[in-house]
Amino acid sequence: MCGHRNSIQPTNFELCGRAIAERAQKRGLVFRVLEGKNVNLRIMEKEDLPLILKWLNDVEYHGEFFSPTQRSRTELEKELSEPVPFEFKDFLIEKKDGTKVGWMTFFYAPHPMSKTLEIGYSMIPSERGKGYCTEAAQIIVDYLFLSKEAPCIQATTHIMNKSSQRVLEKVGFKREGIMRKRFFIRGEWTDIVLFSILREEWKGPKILTRKTSK
Repeated sequence: MCGHRNSIQPTNFELCGRAIAERAQKRGLVFRVLEGKNVNLRIMEKEDLPLILKWLNDVEYHGEFFSPTQRSRTELEKELSEPVPFEFKDFLIEKKDGTKVGWMTFFYAPHPMSKTLEIGYSMIPSERGKGYCTEAAQIIVDYLFLSKEAPCIQATTHIMNKSSQRVLEKVGFKREGIMRKRFFIRGEWTDIVLFSILREEWKGPKILTRKTSK
């Protein structure tokens, strides 16, 4: 299992679909599946590792904006089992028929003076450009602002990755600027674009809607 589960304090959430929740404590809920209209976000489990490994070792999956990688299952299991100094969680993006079409993650960007959440995502090539990634990004933004005490959420993209930048803009992220020579991708140091959305810019959930407790 990637990361650890987090409890959300009393209020339930319902989606313009709904969230399937497991009660973990008397005063909290643990969401294992977040449902939207066309896609769900499901917490990644150990049983998903063969699929994740297949994606990671597929050059086409990485596309032109990420460096191709090659990992063994042993290496991947070790990476995911080792403790990290910050919270993170990985989700699979699934269509309503259960087809797995991508990956979504969030983590705290390490910095001694801030507590900034960052998201990342990737879709399989055949399912790009269909709106699934935008919906998944909106779901994770709703979830994080509803459940975490963070003033903002950020994301970065390759400077030439216009599709990913459009996803973020549709969800309400604003372009902050260019971070020069930040990532080593395909043999060269590459500029990336930093995007962020503030809590006050979010203006409430778009897919995960708050349900008044009775």
